[in-house]
Amino acid sequence: MTDSGRRPDRFGVDRSEGFGERLLGVLLDRAHEMPPDLIAPLVAEEVARVGGREVSILLQDYEQVLLVPLPGRRLKVGGPEPVEDSPAGEAFLSRRTVEVAQDGSVRMYLPLLDGSDQIGAMAVTLDRADDDDRRLLRRLAGLVADMIVTKDAYTDLFFQARRSAPMSVAAEIQWSLLPPLSMTVPQVEVAGILEPAYDVAGDSFDYALNGDILHVAMIDAMGHGLDAATMATVAIGAYRHTRRSHTDLSQVYAFMDRAINEQFGLDHFVTAQMMILDITTGRLQWVNAGHPAPFLIRDRAVVDRLESPTTLPVGFGGEEPVVSERMLQPGDRVLCFTDGLFEEHQTGGEQFGEEQLVEWTNRILLDRTEVRAVVRALSHALKHERGGTTTDDATIFLIEWRGGDADHLAALD
Repeated sequence: MTDSGRRPDRFGVDRSEGFGERLLGVLLDRAHEMPPDLIAPLVAEEVARVGGREVSILLQDYEQVLLVPLPGRRLKVGGPEPVEDSPAGEAFLSRRTVEVAQDGSVRMYLPLLDGSDQIGAMAVTLDRADDDDRRLLRRLAGLVADMIVTKDAYTDLFFQARRSAPMSVAAEIQWSLLPPLSMTVPQVEVAGILEPAYDVAGDSFDYALNGDILHVAMIDAMGHGLDAATMATVAIGAYRHTRRSHTDLSQVYAFMDRAINEQFGLDHFVTAQMMILDITTGRLQWVNAGHPAPFLIRDRAVVDRLESPTTLPVGFGGEEPVVSERMLQPGDRVLCFTDGLFEEHQTGGEQFGEEQLVEWTNRILLDRTEVRAVVRALSHALKHERGGTTTDDATIFLIEWRGGDADHLAALD
């Protein structure tokens, strides 16, 4: 042991927890005023202090197919890596560190998690890795993810890195509306995906976890292009306004309906589904405004549709809606989707249909367990099955309720 109580490793690099905490503290202190383009060289410098090299920061592209390298000084910038069937993709999907032995060294892939939202992966090469290295690099990757998300609010660097195709103006608007694509707490997990990622217009979703209540909305504005994106913006804005005012679901519908009607007139509408889930009890309530009924998934299979009385789509002035209710069991999943997922026609063929949607959902559930991975795999498989393209927006949002509580996270060990 050294005089300060730290244990240098046999190569003379101190990787103890005390050293690591100071290293992360230096990074955090510098990060407050750090321009976005200097994050990469700063991270590379900090990694070098623990004997690391060849640092790569890989960000998820908007189609959720590739992990694309962030360019920057002192970073190793190679080609994109697939989310499926690559070490970086495995770390990204599983939210755990993946180690690949190389000639006399080890390449470590660490998930970049902002809270529970998956940003991408960070890769670094070490001569060898022990538990001190793993702990320090895991924490460093978490700090890097937080920095990327924070700086992303006032730079285009990360957006440009993630974009692998031209994006329409409508899609730009829709992506700016979205919350994080995934969220995980001990009691509940959610994940969503939009397609076509670079040309989506009328589909959107929103959610918020306020105390023990998870609020969820999925919408589909009529039409395409900027008109649909504009309606979706108003609908989501009205939803958030009423949700934050602690109104019940029937009032949420009425306010959204009035906002769309006053802004666009009776010839425009938005189908919508609004839900609240008590994450302590599993009590699910929802209002359906002309939207497809969600699927209830239990024991890795679709077991029911959450049928309910429907009111008119938002904007048509429907009557006060009926609020439906269902008690979930721990482990139950609720799959919400827009009609573009099953109304697509293959060239010269029949409509894709809900029966095929159920069949493919069950097939994916046999091979996938993680909520985010299920959403990705299902969306990509369905798009392939529909001929690789879609003429309408197609959106998926998946909720898994687990129950229990998170009190242990607030207790210091």
